[in-house]
Amino acid sequence: MNPSINPIPLITVITLALATSATAQTPTPLTDLPNPDPMGQVTGVNQLRDVAPSDWAYAALSDLIQRYNCLQGYPNGTFDGQRPLNRYEFAAGLNACANTLETLLTDNTNRATRDDLETLRRLMQDFETELATLDNRIDTLESRVDFLSDNQFSTTTKLYGQVVMGLQGRFGNSADAQKADGTFGRDGNPDTPDPNDTINFGYNAQLTLLTQFTPRSFLLTGLQAGNLNTSDFTSNFGLLNNNFTRLGYESNTNNDLILTDVSYRQLLTNNLAMIVGPAGVNPVNVFRGPSRVESAGFGPLSRFAQRNPIVQIGATTAGIGFDWQPSRQISLQGVYAASFANASSAGLFNDSYTAGVQAFLTPTDTIDVALYYLHSYSGSNAGRLQTGVGDSDISSFTAARFNTDAFGATVNWAMTEDVTLGGWVGFTTSHQVNFAGSVQTNNWMVSLQFPDLFAEGNYGGIFFGVPPRITESNLTVNGVLTGNLPSIFEGNLVTNTNGGRRDSTYHLEAFYRWQLSRHVTLTPGAILLLNPGHNAGSDPIVILGLRTTFSF
Repeated sequence: MNPSINPIPLITVITLALATSATAQTPTPLTDLPNPDPMGQVTGVNQLRDVAPSDWAYAALSDLIQRYNCLQGYPNGTFDGQRPLNRYEFAAGLNACANTLETLLTDNTNRATRDDLETLRRLMQDFETELATLDNRIDTLESRVDFLSDNQFSTTTKLYGQVVMGLQGRFGNSADAQKADGTFGRDGNPDTPDPNDTINFGYNAQLTLLTQFTPRSFLLTGLQAGNLNTSDFTSNFGLLNNNFTRLGYESNTNNDLILTDVSYRQLLTNNLAMIVGPAGVNPVNVFRGPSRVESAGFGPLSRFAQRNPIVQIGATTAGIGFDWQPSRQISLQGVYAASFANASSAGLFNDSYTAGVQAFLTPTDTIDVALYYLHSYSGSNAGRLQTGVGDSDISSFTAARFNTDAFGATVNWAMTEDVTLGGWVGFTTSHQVNFAGSVQTNNWMVSLQFPDLFAEGNYGGIFFGVPPRITESNLTVNGVLTGNLPSIFEGNLVTNTNGGRRDSTYHLEAFYRWQLSRHVTLTPGAILLLNPGHNAGSDPIVILGLRTTFSF
């Protein structure tokens, strides 16, 4: 499975469990869910966490709640008193208070007077049109609910889906992969043409079945099929550049439908969720992503620009994770996952695995920070980090086994409503388990993102960075330097040397996501790779793409 294409994240699924509003809403952090029924009646002004006793309207709100019992907050437990109120919203609140007053008068209580009711009746006459429209809307919604109830294929399961169609190509470039004597290695001359330089057209389809057992528990089942693969496995060009040119939405299953996610998610308390399953459990799906465009169907075109590659380390799929939010500003996620859990000879603990933790911080309303650490054992993956980006391979020796520690940070700062500055850094250090020596890599990215560029719902982005790059490699087998990839790429196939990559690839990408409708987006984009494959002797690579995403 393409590690860049992930099912619904854990926090989003838990939010869906508790958000019972009829309209679509932005996923809400766990701290914004004060009780299992977020749309329930507010019984005290202290339940509105954005209303303080020092606020000028505190007494009025308290009176409306305690005396008339006709006030509701928003689903996230706020009153949002600074937001403008439209006439329809006022009419809805007015109608609720009028109904309550009529009940109080009928019961002969002393909490309401005839003057109160007369005042409300005058207001209702002024808002007669809005109240009539509101009644029509309610009738329409009831009819739609009845229709959906009669025609739904399941009372417990909802279907979500996404289909990505991509038209893309890269043009006229050659790699420096051969010396003058014809042997493999670099000599500063681009001599190996790109065999995959034509325009191609492919798709990736994902279906997600979300089965709700209780308001706090879900079973997620994911299916995927695709036929898109831009990699080259037939020449030295691909050997050098495959992990640098891949797109985030490409995944080739030969049009076969495969199972990519089987995981159970449970909200244990109001601020603690867990996930467990034999498929779809990994750091990508458990860690909260700070980027608004961390998505194969809606974000950048390239795989590298989706997220910090170290989060994809190990290509794990089965395990257990948690998401805990002790406060509004801090949340903590953790995960343990294995690559070959289904194999009786490997299982959860005897082969490749990844364990990681992330601290997600929101120190202000405009800044998100993610700090993460992962430990991975390569096992049968040998000398591969399995990130699928940049220097994902760290050794050519197939018998090697590595313990890897990875450290990273991602930051996004909304400088204004229209401009977000973001970036990440990642570092890995890998030590051979059965032999001596280690390998270090690093990568970084900076971005400028433009929400609602030119129109609401559209999105623009510019990304610039260096994909994972081996900075040091000194691997030995029985005291002999062996398996050091930077040395091999230089042409030292027999006698290895120490050291890292001589050059760095610079990745520049721009895209614009155009919201054609609620369910369809069109994203043109361009990618420029300078020194592709961390090789200054190779031609620059230009990739153009046009991605169409259908979501439902």
